[in-house]
Amino acid sequence: MPNSSSISQFLLLALADTRQLQLLHFWLLLGIYLAALLGNGLISTAVACHHRLHTPMYFFLLNLALLDLGCISTTLPKAMANALWDTRHISYAGCAVQVFFLLLFFGAEYCILTIMSYDRYVAICKPLHYGTLMDSRACATMAAAAWATGLLYSLLHTANTFSLPLCQGNTVKQFFCEIPQILKLSCSKSYLREFTLIAVSALVLFGCFAFILFSYVQIFRAVLKMPSEQGWHKAFSTCLPHLAVVSLFLSTVVFAYLKPFSISSPFLDLAVAILYSVVPPTLNPIIYSMRNKEIKHALNKVFQHAISLLQ
Repeated sequence: MPNSSSISQFLLLALADTRQLQLLHFWLLLGIYLAALLGNGLISTAVACHHRLHTPMYFFLLNLALLDLGCISTTLPKAMANALWDTRHISYAGCAVQVFFLLLFFGAEYCILTIMSYDRYVAICKPLHYGTLMDSRACATMAAAAWATGLLYSLLHTANTFSLPLCQGNTVKQFFCEIPQILKLSCSKSYLREFTLIAVSALVLFGCFAFILFSYVQIFRAVLKMPSEQGWHKAFSTCLPHLAVVSLFLSTVVFAYLKPFSISSPFLDLAVAILYSVVPPTLNPIIYSMRNKEIKHALNKVFQHAISLLQ
């Protein structure tokens, strides 16, 4: 059997067996990718260019949009290229790079989502201290810490995973390089070190989740004490989209990385991978802009400016 020193490339999962279905998958993935690029690109442009959106909440939303762009750009372009050119190959280094950036963006995104819950907690429960606790310096520091945490998390997992000896071939049963699938190729018992790291990461993840949960319990208690329905509506319109994004992101990632191998199947693994790597980056812009009048107003300004430049 090959070991890691003799493996120069991996074989990714083929999404279809026939040429017609491969081309269909290519166009489907291209449509999803362009939708994600458009949605996150518009949110980034609106926040960056519209002065009314230069607030902590939208600053973190800008970071979230950039991370979503990074996540989906790490996985889909290679899958599209493989479907278009009828190939399954990815180099050993390319696989390591894909794992590194995917974990970097996922780790930083979860930190940003945690910070966003803190931002909403301060805005609703401690409004008089909001300007002090969430000034520009504090926001920049928290965002930098989120990206640095994602970088450290990614470095640890990538270095550990690709230092394991691989004795089970080079076929990765996923359309991108994913740690659980690579661990299945490792030699017996050698993957326990990575599982220990995943377990520690899970404890940190659930710690952040507990913080998010605590923040929202306090937020909902404060909202229910508000005398006006307008206050309720404004609070829920900013909090519910964030809660929906956190729930979608956390449930799919936890299931993908912590489910036992015994319940694994190719279809289930593929469905979960699409749910956590493709769906959130595509839907997040829709979730955040659907009921947000400020985002809609900023996007209208962007469109009007673009049309005026074309005329």
